[in-house]
Amino acid sequence: MKKVKAYVISFAVLLAAWQLLAMSGLFPSSLFPSPVQAAQALIRRAASGALILDIGASMYRFLLGYILAVVSAVLLGLLLGWFPKAWNYVNPIVQFLRPISPVAWLPFIVLWVGIGDIPAIVIIFIAAFFPVLLTTVTAVGSIDPVYLKISDNFGLGKVQTLFGIVFPAAFPQIANALHIAVGTAWIFLVVGEMAGSQSGLGYLIVDARNNLQTDMLMAAIVMIGILGIVLDLLIRCAQEHAEKIWGIQRKEAEED
Repeated sequence: MKKVKAYVISFAVLLAAWQLLAMSGLFPSSLFPSPVQAAQALIRRAASGALILDIGASMYRFLLGYILAVVSAVLLGLLLGWFPKAWNYVNPIVQFLRPISPVAWLPFIVLWVGIGDIPAIVIIFIAAFFPVLLTTVTAVGSIDPVYLKISDNFGLGKVQTLFGIVFPAAFPQIANALHIAVGTAWIFLVVGEMAGSQSGLGYLIVDARNNLQTDMLMAAIVMIGILGIVLDLLIRCAQEHAEKIWGIQRKEAEED
């Protein structure tokens, strides 16, 4: 309930500030639409059925790229964290590739596969992959040795230990990386759609800009923000569900 109240108050203040700035006369309404104008544009887009198609295209690309990145990064991170000698050789390559912006690869991706869904999916994959990989490796490497002793006492195999004990123990740290990866990947989804797609919210921004439809442009930005919050909440709910299954206790401050 406290979180809901915080969200309501925060967005009420944001909308009020937005409306006051629009009414101040610093910018003409054609350059800085008010919340009402953006809402009207969003309603028109929704009434035509195009908004559902935009959201569907963006969510399809995002979920596919994000899920592929998370699954591959967690599995690889578990293995590399479990075998630190192998990580010593892989780490320099990761540290070389990690700082390179996913957007830098976009020209090559478009040249290799053309425009469409794949460029955006690849960019999302790259954006989400490295944060999850590095966090997983670190989390596995910092596991309390007590867990491994328990595994030996019960005679568990390496695979059972890795996925039945190590992964649940490392999950709280991995979950934090999942939150970070959601935000990063969602940002780069828009970039990928703006450059290599003919549909989606990113493409809607480009189309509205080219047609000088600033109300639609602002509406698309608002929708991107709303969906970003929804995605973060879904990840948080999945995290809490997994923690309940594994009996992981959370701090009371986080529960409030």
